[in-house]
Amino acid sequence: MPSPRAPHPLPPIDSPDEVEAQFYEALRDADIVRLMALWSDDDDIVCVHPGGQRLVGPAAIRTSFEAIFERGGIPVQHDRVHRARSGDAALHSVVETVSMAEGDGQREGHVLALNVYFKTASGWRLVAHHASPGTPQEPSDRADARTTLH
Repeated sequence: MPSPRAPHPLPPIDSPDEVEAQFYEALRDADIVRLMALWSDDDDIVCVHPGGQRLVGPAAIRTSFEAIFERGGIPVQHDRVHRARSGDAALHSVVETVSMAEGDGQREGHVLALNVYFKTASGWRLVAHHASPGTPQEPSDRADARTTLH
């Protein structure tokens, strides 16, 4: 159910791909205002950080990202996007590569994420971001790769 808020601070966004590009840019820039503007105005939006709890609603999501951004932006790139779309909904499964300082060098870690977008009156917006812990090695998309069931 939409919440009563001020008019949306961003112009309508024409595609889920554009929302996704802006989302990852806002993560890198630690831009909380822009990041939150990319989410739907719905009170039922959902975010799960790697190994974290489920956060429901804009206040909980904003608070979590504000805490993350206290250390600066997240050095993340996304690729290997697998897209599924039906009408006014789109799902993107992505591999996030996060660079982390380690000693005198850099180390990369991988996170598996699912981003869900709905077409709203404000254009395409993010309604769910679920990131799962990955591995230091880039994950395989092979069908014969070892899987862990839950």
